[in-house]
Amino acid sequence: MTIRLAVNGQDHAFDLPPQTSLLEVLRNDLGLNGPKYGCGYGECGACSVLVDGQAARACVMTLGAVAGRQVTTLEGLGTPEAPHPVQRAFIEEEGAQCGYCLNGMIVTVTALLRDTPAPDRATLARALRHNLCRCGTHLEILRAAERAVTLMAEARK
Repeated sequence: MTIRLAVNGQDHAFDLPPQTSLLEVLRNDLGLNGPKYGCGYGECGACSVLVDGQAARACVMTLGAVAGRQVTTLEGLGTPEAPHPVQRAFIEEEGAQCGYCLNGMIVTVTALLRDTPAPDRATLARALRHNLCRCGTHLEILRAAERAVTLMAEARK
């Protein structure tokens, strides 16, 4: 059975079982290393991607569940030369220590700002509460998320 989906704007066809983990396909078949394998239960957020613009946990999503949909990974948001405003905010504010959680943090903030363009700090903290950072850089992450709000507002002008 061939399963088709778009990843970072490119159409792909996979001859894999529909129950194959989306995270495995992204990392192993497409070589996209933004989404990380963390807990394997959809609890830590390291594997987060956007599915039709909404944050989703790729480790618990199957290839069959995303058939015909748009998947965007960290790599699909921007480039090193032209980072997405949320990526830029995390770079400018040094919003990570080891960087393992960074993928999930950026994807979550991007999804939030898509639907809520001017969240306050409490809303940002609530949105990020299910993304785990073992290094303890939560304050830097929140500062980067607040900077992302500003950069996204500037980008919309």
